[in-house]
Amino acid sequence: MKQVLETIIKNIVENQEAVSINEKEEADKITYEVKVDDKDMGRVIGKQGKVANSIRTLMKALGSREKKKVVVEFLD
Repeated sequence: MKQVLETIIKNIVENQEAVSINEKEEADKITYEVKVDDKDMGRVIGKQGKVANSIRTLMKALGSREKKKVVVEFLD
């Protein structure tokens, strides 16, 4: 799942080298902490958070396949 998230984020941002994703896995929950360049944060979040919400929805759907809750956090 991390690879899918990384592919999505890298195709949105301009500075692909600045993308870092930290994965924290617990019993039934996976948390992804996404860091991007400050200039690309607006691209990842989108107007009114629509892009970020879409990414979260997609990752939750992928997580439901494995019966795990997925949380995506965008860090400054």
